[in-house]
Amino acid sequence: MAELNEKQREAYQRAAALCSRSERSSGSILQKLHDWGLMVDEAEMVLERLVAEKFQDDDRFARSYVRDKFRFNKWGRVKIAHHLRAEKVSPAIIEQALGEIEDDNYRETLARLLEEKNKNTRAANQYDRKAKLFRFAQSRGFEADLIYAAFDELERD
Repeated sequence: MAELNEKQREAYQRAAALCSRSERSSGSILQKLHDWGLMVDEAEMVLERLVAEKFQDDDRFARSYVRDKFRFNKWGRVKIAHHLRAEKVSPAIIEQALGEIEDDNYRETLARLLEEKNKNTRAANQYDRKAKLFRFAQSRGFEADLIYAAFDELERD
């Protein structure tokens, strides 16, 4: 691995401290390095060092991101994938990380969200209520077929 110049060493130390506090994607790290005044090739050298020394790992970032956004924000796979793509995480890593969400838990979360929202939703008729609930679930990033299946479950109860 090539030796880093003074500017790169300083940026490396700042980026390592940043990565130590919380998981970051390689895209966000490259953006930070660029903001700190490093050229593209210099920033890539710093990122390579961060990856080699395990400060940054896109796979670890994606798994953590998926776990946190699903568990705490109650986001669906579509929204999580969209945000990971915005962070410039590779599609293979995104797919692998999303695979860690258990299907039963995913459906349960969607059903709970719809039940809670249904209690607080005012609508002129059943059609409007369903439309509002559908838009809500879709804005949270859940897939249309799962939303319709959850509606069927709601109607049965």
